[in-house]
Amino acid sequence: MSENASHDFSARFHGSTFDDMVEALTEGFGSFDAWRNGREKPLDWKVGFWGNDRLSLVSNQDSGDWGARTGDGTWETLTIIVPRTGALDVALGRTVVEGIPGRLLLMNNHEPERVSVRAAHHRSDTLSLNWTIIAQNVAAILETPLIRPMELAPILDLSTAAGQLVGSLVQTIVIGMRNNGPLFHSPVAMSNLIQALADLVVRSVPHRLSHLLDRKVYLIAPRHVRRAIEFMHANIGQPLTMPGIAEAAGVSLRALEMGFHDFKGTTPSAYLRSIRLQAAREDLLDPSNRQSLRDVCLKWGFFHLSRFAATYRAIYGEKPSETRKRSRTD
Repeated sequence: MSENASHDFSARFHGSTFDDMVEALTEGFGSFDAWRNGREKPLDWKVGFWGNDRLSLVSNQDSGDWGARTGDGTWETLTIIVPRTGALDVALGRTVVEGIPGRLLLMNNHEPERVSVRAAHHRSDTLSLNWTIIAQNVAAILETPLIRPMELAPILDLSTAAGQLVGSLVQTIVIGMRNNGPLFHSPVAMSNLIQALADLVVRSVPHRLSHLLDRKVYLIAPRHVRRAIEFMHANIGQPLTMPGIAEAAGVSLRALEMGFHDFKGTTPSAYLRSIRLQAAREDLLDPSNRQSLRDVCLKWGFFHLSRFAATYRAIYGEKPSETRKRSRTD
């Protein structure tokens, strides 16, 4: 899935065989493995999908009693399932969450071990938002790169304030996309709603980085500061110089330094160091990351291990080695 692609697609299918339904759903979701529990039962199904490489909608209805899991190579998305009738269960590690009307289910589509649709008339809408958009919003709002899984709370109750807010926007998008609706004739509106949805998810749905929303809020930074920050996040693993960052932001080095001092309370170099430290910490907290401590340091631009360890301990209150040890014993 290309971040910048915007080729629209749509299709509608119906049939009576399970294999045909899987083939139709594959058109909308990408590759996945599926199975049916009661093959002797008749299956009437309808599938429709509309969207582009940034956001897509799949609407399906069937008699249930089947399961699926995301296949290898499928593009990464934020999946938002809106159960309309019936129920489904999503296995996330040792946790199984229940999808029923009145709830939204939210998850990275690579995380579920399986999705099981219960034996009953089932109807649902599923929005799939390019995960790159979520990662970009995390970086812009929380000023930290999204390295490890986001760990979104998988259930959003539509009776809560956050559920009503996100659910209303989701419903607006579903109505606007279904059957090649008006959003496909208003690319500006579509783009704004996609951005609003990603923003609301980051701000309103609990996740691993939600605590960063409580940090001190500075005045809205001018455009050149925001450009510099975006450039840093986009090239965080590359060799960067302050004059190069200033050039990318379209201002002099002095103007860049003054902007960061006035609106971020720090210097551009200190800001870059802080996001690289956070990226290194994300790697050290990831129990699946098998890189050596030295390799993690070099990956994020820290060439002196002892200096890195001292700075890391001053900020996080523990040695990098202690962070790694704790992540593997939790």
